[in-house]
Amino acid sequence: MVDYHAANQAYQYGPSSGGNGAGGGGSMGDYMAQEDDWDRDLLLDPAWEKQQRKTFTAWCNSHLRKAGTQIENIDEDFRDGLKLMLLLEVISGERLPKPERGKMRVHKINNVNKALDFIASKGVKLVSIGAEEIVDGNAKMTLGMIWTIILRFAIQDISVEETSAKEGLLLWCQRKTAPYKNVNVQNFHISWKDGLAFNALIHRHRPELIEYDKLRKDDPVTNLNNAFEVAEKYLDIPKMLDAEDIVNTARPDEKAIMTYVSSFYHAFSGAQKAETAANRICKVLAVNQENEHLMEDYERLASDLLEWIRRTIPWLEDRVPQKTIQEMQQKLEDFRDYRRVHKPPKVQEKCQLEINFNTLQTKLRLSNRPAFMPSEGRMVSDINNGWQHLEQAEKGYEEWLLNEIRRLERLDHLAEKFRQKASIHEAWTDGKEAMLKHRDYETATLSDIKALIRKHEAFESDLAAHQDRVEQIAAIAQELNELDYYDSHNVNTRCQKICDQWDALGSLTHSRREALEKTEKQLETIDQLHLEYAKRAAPFNNWMESAMEDLQDMFIVHTIEEIEGLISAHDQFKSTLPDADREREAILAIHKEAQRIAESNHIKLSGSNPYTTVTPQIINSKWEKVQQLVPKRDHALLEEQSKQQSNEHLRRQFASQANVVGPWIQTKMEEIGRISIEMNGTLEDQLSHLKQYECSIVDYKPNLDLLEQQHQLIQEALIFDNKHTNYTMEHIRVGWEQLLTTIARTINEVENQILTRDAKGISQEQMQEFRASFNHFDKDHGGALGPEEFKACLISLGYDVENDRQGDAEFNRIMSVVDPNHSGLVTFQAFIDFMSRETTDTDTADQVIASFKVLAGDKNFITAEELRRELPPDQAEYCIARMAPYQGPDAAPGALDYKSFSTALYGESDL
Repeated sequence: MVDYHAANQAYQYGPSSGGNGAGGGGSMGDYMAQEDDWDRDLLLDPAWEKQQRKTFTAWCNSHLRKAGTQIENIDEDFRDGLKLMLLLEVISGERLPKPERGKMRVHKINNVNKALDFIASKGVKLVSIGAEEIVDGNAKMTLGMIWTIILRFAIQDISVEETSAKEGLLLWCQRKTAPYKNVNVQNFHISWKDGLAFNALIHRHRPELIEYDKLRKDDPVTNLNNAFEVAEKYLDIPKMLDAEDIVNTARPDEKAIMTYVSSFYHAFSGAQKAETAANRICKVLAVNQENEHLMEDYERLASDLLEWIRRTIPWLEDRVPQKTIQEMQQKLEDFRDYRRVHKPPKVQEKCQLEINFNTLQTKLRLSNRPAFMPSEGRMVSDINNGWQHLEQAEKGYEEWLLNEIRRLERLDHLAEKFRQKASIHEAWTDGKEAMLKHRDYETATLSDIKALIRKHEAFESDLAAHQDRVEQIAAIAQELNELDYYDSHNVNTRCQKICDQWDALGSLTHSRREALEKTEKQLETIDQLHLEYAKRAAPFNNWMESAMEDLQDMFIVHTIEEIEGLISAHDQFKSTLPDADREREAILAIHKEAQRIAESNHIKLSGSNPYTTVTPQIINSKWEKVQQLVPKRDHALLEEQSKQQSNEHLRRQFASQANVVGPWIQTKMEEIGRISIEMNGTLEDQLSHLKQYECSIVDYKPNLDLLEQQHQLIQEALIFDNKHTNYTMEHIRVGWEQLLTTIARTINEVENQILTRDAKGISQEQMQEFRASFNHFDKDHGGALGPEEFKACLISLGYDVENDRQGDAEFNRIMSVVDPNHSGLVTFQAFIDFMSRETTDTDTADQVIASFKVLAGDKNFITAEELRRELPPDQAEYCIARMAPYQGPDAAPGALDYKSFSTALYGESDL
């Protein structure tokens, strides 16, 4: 007679089982050899055979009682094949061929053969087990057949984490009993002797039935009886063994224990399904809750940033000019404070907001959720448009400030010049009207009259010489009006007074000439020398007044060339001083000659020249004044020259630093572009390299700070241009902000690729293959593919998107996935997301609906009580708050619609 255990092992460890057992450590051959030894020992050990009889009998009766029958003796009660066929019908749920009711041996053999054929039809090889042995009551063959049935119908379908049958059942036991002290399930024999493992299984699933902490490892009989009695009373698991059978055996029968434990597995399988369903729902809800938090954070940050932009732009667009240069310089200082203090944190917030938005969209794609659409007015594009408007206003505001300062500086210069020329002119005209109105010629002698005529001619010459100054005063006043000078009213009033006075002087001069000419015929002689003196002294006096005016004239220059031009003009003026001194000596010689002739001819002269008020003392006094003003002018010009040389040094210093920092920023931008395209090594290596690169960029910040300090000195010196460099501080700032944003965005892209890879289970080799394919078709290295480049890439990967009707439709479908905004470009992140969706699987709405249905006990609705019982509190309340009432015909009070809720989670309808 052949050992039926060989058939069992051929079934149990056939090609479908694969690998080592959950508790085993050696090879499959060694494990099977040990099983053979145990089975031979079992046949020789009456205690093990007794355990098998008792266990298998109880197992069979647990199923036969469903048909209203049972067996007493496993050897005898299956001999006619009737109860054997009934047992198979109960456990399989299928109908077997009609049994034969005859009492003859052949009838019994036929019935047993029908049962064995049914077992064989289920893929079980019954080696050496024949109907004759069963009919003859062969205990060994009968027990082997029942064990085969138990393996096929009670143990084979057990599957835990890709292990099945015995390994799966052992792994399930280990998982369930892992938290319990004094329990270490490594097999199906001695690990169960103390009874704690049985109690742990029950307590894990029904903790209210077992007081596990009161059990003692040294009292196995009590432990086993407690577990068997509780299982029979509350779990409908019949008592298959006695505690003494297990305790009094050195090693309990493995098959008996496996049979008993499999009953526990099937009793708790429903709870296992509910736990799995609850875990799936918890996972989905956790993802949804996290995404909602990220959306709320984005909305809040976007609102704050847009509100700051909204408040700041009107301030930058305020173009109300101030009256003084000091007030405008305070505005400029406020603007610099905004640039240094207020704007940099907002630049960081904007960058972080873009990073958070990209991370959220990546998580939504990875969890098979629809893309996040911010509320109206808070899109990334809205923020970028607002930021662009802000920077345009900022640029315009700075230009306006500098232009206003230049305008006010020009106005101050013109106003001072107006006041100086007006004061000189008013000083000259003082008393002129009274002099012209004086009627001294009515009582004058002939010589006096002639003198008065000459004096008047000299005055007219002087008046004509002052015409140019009056025109200059009027022109300056007109320019002040055109430049909107704040004190234009007083300027206009003073200018009008000067013009009116000038017109009056002209009219009075004309009237006096007519009066003098009327009496000229009565005059005979005139002192020619006095007249000549007056004629030469008047223009010379005017020249000295003009020279003093020019020497005291304020000047404003912005370059070294301008100040050198003024110095050159001043040097030319100084070169004319010797000729002027000779003219002064000549004029003074005329006066001395007149005195000599008067003295020699005993002529008594009045104390002054009747033809002019310009005395030699006045000429000498003004000449001394000119001589004093020349070195002062020299000193002022040299000081301005030193200032402009200092300004030139500041320009060159700034240009030297800017010409280094500017190209450095451009080089770093190009290097980041190359890094983002090449991406050598693993994603973690790339991320580490980028972060080190980011640190090196941040470490370069002191160079930018130095440049800011130099720029501050330039602005304080009111330097507005720099021919030594094409870089302005604004260009450097914008480049630096773009550099920081670009490196942060590149790091975020790599982090999202890592997130995609880990979430989708994509290997590093696949990521590198995807990158290589993408880079191959990215001909311009722009980091994105156009439609034709992307189509060529898909064709290279085996997609049928050729230029035909079906291929175009498929390509349009794929483009709608990778480019939902219809920008005409496919980024590498979108390409990775598409490839990951093509190669991996994710949770779906149907899977979530199926999970809820398990929790609801196959009902089309679920109640709040069931959700609170099966899910964690926060996620249960999350579902209750969002589930709509169920409206179906089978609705019960408090029924909730889990189907529409699950569909809404995946964006297929409104939540």
